[in-house]
Amino acid sequence: MMNKQMNELSVVRSFNVSDFRATDNEKYNVEGHAAVFNQTTTIGNWFYEVIERGAFDECDFDDVLFFVNHNQNKIPLARSRRNNGNSTMKLEVNETGLYIRADLDIENNSESRTLHSSISRGDIDGMSFSFRIKEQTWENLDSDMPTRKITKIAKVYEVSAVNQPAYSNTDINARDKVALENAKIALENARSKTNELDNSKALEIERLRTKILMNV
Repeated sequence: MMNKQMNELSVVRSFNVSDFRATDNEKYNVEGHAAVFNQTTTIGNWFYEVIERGAFDECDFDDVLFFVNHNQNKIPLARSRRNNGNSTMKLEVNETGLYIRADLDIENNSESRTLHSSISRGDIDGMSFSFRIKEQTWENLDSDMPTRKITKIAKVYEVSAVNQPAYSNTDINARDKVALENAKIALENARSKTNELDNSKALEIERLRTKILMNV
């Protein structure tokens, strides 16, 4: 069973990325994929999730910030404004997913210097991004672990380097708890709409059956 939904759900997703690295060129970049296509992620114990290739085709990248652990109480370490010449972060959608390269000011910003060192040492090896879903489909909603496929992303708000890219059942911070609760609600809503559709179809079949019997 497939159920197609369109909504404006804001979510945060994290990935272990093998190509996240810090460079030692004159700009001291950090770069890697913040999102990976066709990679199955387990969301809590509720469902699997996949970002489909093409999900970013109509995405709004007008203003995207770069943080550490999504801490928006601190100043961004880099920023992309439509990838223009004044941007200190570049975004690129390629065959793998959403690729970012952030130029860090390690001379004037101690947090940038610490982050560059931590990525170089391998202490930080994950990336995460905050975005809003525009279109999604659900498959196998009647199973214990259905699959949500994100087909269109409306907007990317920010990208972060993260200490723990994978959700953990034993160590989830407050922000992740909210994200997981929202994911659970999304699943419940999808199942509810599917049940409503099934009931509507059953009612229509019964009406047709009654009409046929009355004409016999």
